[in-house]
Amino acid sequence: MARVLPSSLTPHICIIPSPDLEDLLQSSSLPSLPHILQSFSPLPQVTTRTTALTTVPHACFALRFSDLAEIEAACREDEEQRATRTIDWIGDRISKRCTKWVDDFEKIHDRDIARTPWWDELRRCAEGDHVPARDEGWNHPMSIILAVSTTAPNPLQAITALHSRTLDFPSWVDVTHLIFTLIIHPKDSPLSDEEAGALFNAVKKQYGLHTYLLSLELSSPPPPPVSIPALVPRLPPSTILNGSVDGARPDPKTAQTVPLNTLRMSEQDISQTARFTREFVTMNLVPWMEKCVIEWNEAYSSSRRLPSRLFTSTRRLFGTSSSPSQAPAHSSSSSTSSLPTRSHTHSVPQSSSTLPPPPSQQRRLAEFATILGDFKLAVSVWESLRKEGKGGSDILPLLIAPSPAVQLHVSHALNTLHPQSIELPSHAQLRALLYAVRWESTLTISDFLSNTLEGERWLVWAAGNAEEPPAALLLAHAALLSVRKDARRRAALWYFFAANRLEKCGIKPLTMYFLRRAHELSISRPERPLSPSFWISENKQPSDFQGFDAVMSGIEHPLGRLLYTTGDVSGAIRYFLGLLRWSSASSSPLAQLSNHTVDITKDPDNSDKVFLEDFQVAISHLKSIYGEQARLEDLKLPLRFVVPSQTCVRLARDSVDGEQSEWETREEIWSSFWKSRGKERLEQSGKAAVGEAFWVDITLRNPLDTEVTLANPTVIIESSSGDAAWIRDNVVIETAEDTVLYAKESRIISIAIKSSKPASLAITGVAYDFLGLLPTVEPLARRGRRLQETAQQRQTVTYAPDVLLKLDVEEASQELAVAFVDDGQLVLAEGECKRMKLWMSNAGSRDIGEVWVVPGAEDQIWIEPLDSASVSATSMKWKTWQSDNMIVPPTPYGIPLAEKLVAAKSTEVTVVFHAGRKGKQDLSLLFVYREAQGSPFHCTRVTRSYEVVQCLQISTASHPSHSRDHSFSLSLDLANISSSSYVEINQVTTMSASWSCSPLAELESEPLRPSQSARISFGATSTGDCTSVNAVSAFVSRKLSNVLHGQAIEPDSPPPLELLCGHVSQTFAYEPFVAHFIMDARRIAVSHTLAQSHPRIPASSYPSIFPLYNPLSVDFVIFWRIPSEQRSGHILVSEITLGASHAALREVLEGVESARVKRSMYAETQREKAETLQAIRDSEWNAEMNPIVVNVKDGLVVEHDFSKGVCKAPVEFAIRNHSLSHPSRFIIRLDPRQHSSSTLLPAPYCGRMTFRGLLEPLQSTSVLAQLCATHPGTYSLSGWRLETEVGEPGTDNGSWQVRHRYEQSAPSDDSSSIVISDISQP
Repeated sequence: MARVLPSSLTPHICIIPSPDLEDLLQSSSLPSLPHILQSFSPLPQVTTRTTALTTVPHACFALRFSDLAEIEAACREDEEQRATRTIDWIGDRISKRCTKWVDDFEKIHDRDIARTPWWDELRRCAEGDHVPARDEGWNHPMSIILAVSTTAPNPLQAITALHSRTLDFPSWVDVTHLIFTLIIHPKDSPLSDEEAGALFNAVKKQYGLHTYLLSLELSSPPPPPVSIPALVPRLPPSTILNGSVDGARPDPKTAQTVPLNTLRMSEQDISQTARFTREFVTMNLVPWMEKCVIEWNEAYSSSRRLPSRLFTSTRRLFGTSSSPSQAPAHSSSSSTSSLPTRSHTHSVPQSSSTLPPPPSQQRRLAEFATILGDFKLAVSVWESLRKEGKGGSDILPLLIAPSPAVQLHVSHALNTLHPQSIELPSHAQLRALLYAVRWESTLTISDFLSNTLEGERWLVWAAGNAEEPPAALLLAHAALLSVRKDARRRAALWYFFAANRLEKCGIKPLTMYFLRRAHELSISRPERPLSPSFWISENKQPSDFQGFDAVMSGIEHPLGRLLYTTGDVSGAIRYFLGLLRWSSASSSPLAQLSNHTVDITKDPDNSDKVFLEDFQVAISHLKSIYGEQARLEDLKLPLRFVVPSQTCVRLARDSVDGEQSEWETREEIWSSFWKSRGKERLEQSGKAAVGEAFWVDITLRNPLDTEVTLANPTVIIESSSGDAAWIRDNVVIETAEDTVLYAKESRIISIAIKSSKPASLAITGVAYDFLGLLPTVEPLARRGRRLQETAQQRQTVTYAPDVLLKLDVEEASQELAVAFVDDGQLVLAEGECKRMKLWMSNAGSRDIGEVWVVPGAEDQIWIEPLDSASVSATSMKWKTWQSDNMIVPPTPYGIPLAEKLVAAKSTEVTVVFHAGRKGKQDLSLLFVYREAQGSPFHCTRVTRSYEVVQCLQISTASHPSHSRDHSFSLSLDLANISSSSYVEINQVTTMSASWSCSPLAELESEPLRPSQSARISFGATSTGDCTSVNAVSAFVSRKLSNVLHGQAIEPDSPPPLELLCGHVSQTFAYEPFVAHFIMDARRIAVSHTLAQSHPRIPASSYPSIFPLYNPLSVDFVIFWRIPSEQRSGHILVSEITLGASHAALREVLEGVESARVKRSMYAETQREKAETLQAIRDSEWNAEMNPIVVNVKDGLVVEHDFSKGVCKAPVEFAIRNHSLSHPSRFIIRLDPRQHSSSTLLPAPYCGRMTFRGLLEPLQSTSVLAQLCATHPGTYSLSGWRLETEVGEPGTDNGSWQVRHRYEQSAPSDDSSSIVISDISQP
């Protein structure tokens, strides 16, 4: 059984009716003859034969009948112009019918299975094109029927006139066709049946056997109409062709009154006409086609034989100019046309190269073989044509079995039409449409949608980038097919593209339908079940799916606008409001492809602005129509502006500044401080007083990329004390001013509330008018914690009840009001000590007998005692300072009260604040108070902002001293970087446990002017006692060993230290708070350093591991004053560590590395251990350096009379051991070749060149070498090399144990030298 071909690939029959026949049909209320014969197509059960004489049965054999005059007129029209008219005609037909189509189709339940009427209409319009084309021969006439009736005055003459008629076809129309004569003999004809038979015989004798006598009743009046299949629509003829009115006669169909798709013929006439149609096909057309195929196949086969192909190749290679023997031309036997093939209008002599050729015989062979069902021959010929670039790729997918090669044929056929052009010409669009229709209608649906072919993609390729209705319907049908394949997101995308193109054409009903379908498919959830763990990890519910967010805004926005323009304002508002949930933060890529978002494409961030403007216009229009009766209750804002997690209640006594985490830290400091002193708890300041206003601080965050207005914001309150009427009578709720939030802005607004009676209030929500138009309520409830106490709760996600903002309002009983007396702008210099007064008042009804203040960990404050006036500054200089050497965490300070604060009584407290850090900061103080011992504590907060600026730039440096009196030399550089202030340096104090520092010069009495600097030098000498060094080092080693081995850290204290203090001062008086601030500054500095170098060690364990002072460190305290601004203060500098260390933690680290490693399944654990080990290795407690320092006596000038002989000069090398605990052996070797200077002479030593020695801790010695100079000059003294062995101190058996070995030479920039001059020279 042959495959049923689409109607556009069936034989095309043209009919030339005589005028008398047209009059006969019109008088019988019948349409034109092509219309009548088309009603009998297709023919059932037709059999054809292949070239191998194999019978091919056809279940149906279709024909296409046309009026020859119409075809001739259409061929004269420009092809591009006709294609443009065809596309416009298709769009007009769809536009007129789509409203009813959509209404009827939406009533169907299985819309994804049924065929859509718009696709059927598009297919019929595409296949109804019967006009011949230049690039294929399917529409070229295969037969021309010359039809006359016996009612003509002279029927034979009418037949002769038709046979002599000239065919007015262009040169590119194939002239190979079958000429057939049809004689219609009506019952009321002037000729009798015998005369009609004689006429028939005469015509057969003169014009051949292809003649038929059709006898019809054609009764009058006409019989009742008989229903016939609907004819395919055809493009109406153009009214103007070639600049003149078309001379073609009007279509008789336009004048008839017979209803469409009916025929007024009797049963006998219908039977006779059907018999004629079958005999015409089976006895004339099909045999003629089979004959042509046999002849053409013979010619084709002969050209493909090997000798012919070799001969053709030889001619091509050797360039012979003789033309090859052509294949036989189109048959010109009696079965072909004997009519003139061109009219006189085409007889002007023209060059053969300018005339487009008709379809090749090879192509006609392929077409005929395809129609006859000889697919084997057809496929071979089509393949040959495809390889030669002459077409065939569009037909092969219909003939060959489904395979991946079919897609390549489809792609090649479409790329040949429009090779990636920006704008597709109309004829290319029409041709691609015809290809797509043929493929879709011929292939079975299972093959077409298979994964091998993916035919729905062919329709998308055929649509290309054309924006006409046919291209849009191709995309829509591809989307429908994708739905059948369950590719819903792809279908939604193609539906959206189809709607976008149809909207540009003004076809709104189908546009809205396609957008709705795209929306339905986008919100449909994929049928792919996910693990329950996915929803838990994403903190979502399976029911939270709202659609494919990447496309939703691009679909809903144009759909909403179409609804608004068509009058459905309520529906448009819902879509515009729903668009806000797809804000620009996750905006749809399709939004940039919509026609209405051209501006959005230029600036995608404006999409939210466009959505809001459309919503505002629509809802304003709705309110203007319905007024206050407009139903807005069911409109819900899809996004939230309120952040419940950052919304809180603020009482009048609470500070509005400072992070909540900072206040929580201070409360923790108080809890840990009071834990060892009592069991009284700290009552949270969460209760409001009756008659006192409190505020709800609401955090608003605008998620959109445009500004919005929230009008009349307020809060909604519920109370357990009464209903809504009670709240209205007893609670006053403020309504704030309209709030404008800019794009992505976050802002806090405060709503004041005051209750006149005690109550328990719950703030449940925030109410406002969105854009001043839509009343909205956002809940403030936060989801409760995840419950995991029971097995059921662990298996099923269960949460505790929602958490609401709650507040108790009670009668005011105990309340402390605290404020700074001077609350202006505060700018401090770095290190300044500033006295500030705090005003405290009892705002409650009960007494306050105890007050504490809790500062931050880095806030340095001092509370002056009540008798501070009697405690004056002292001029005593410290010589030693006892330190417990502990990093004591900050503790609260008790505020002395002369007597209890009774109700409404107030007092002032002086607080000294030391500004330690540069920059803008807040001083946040937590005040804790209670009535008496045993009473619970309450708290209040106070905050003051301040800024610290730097006025002194300080730097320090140290190096081994060249003097025998000091081990090290220190320098302190001070620079005044202020713009106009004179800074006086009153005193510089040095503090160290192991080094005694003395100034090398007196302190200048003149102040430092702006941009002026000064240097103060010190000499450092060891105290000689290394007991403290060893004790602290052993403590740190033991603690860090416990850390590395994962053992518990015992809360013991490091060894105390006695600090030696050195002073460089003028007349200076110490304030009583100086020592306190120095210790605080040291604690803060050490804590910062430890946090940076040991991030894996908890800060809470610092006091039990590390000491406050390193015994080898030296601190400077610089006391300064600015008289013009009445400022004074001090700055602590702790950057210098003197002396040599010897890797005190080496044994601990080696023990950890050599210990058996416990494996961990977590890579993070191993990484953290490695980081901790490396941090301890690099710490100051594991420092290691060469303790031996060599100094050469430099600058010696020797005068010698070289006439008396060689000059011998002594060279002294001073060698010092800077270790406080370890002895060292040294070997110094003199080698003049190692001197580092290229301009100086090498020192010519004589005598002993190697010196050895042993130095105890802090011991020094010198060696003398002899230089023998034979001529004057400047000799370099850098040619030496030192080898050092550091020994272990105090070994039991007195043997030498080497701890470290070092080698050093003179530095590369060493310029030490000796000058020898010759005095014998005048």
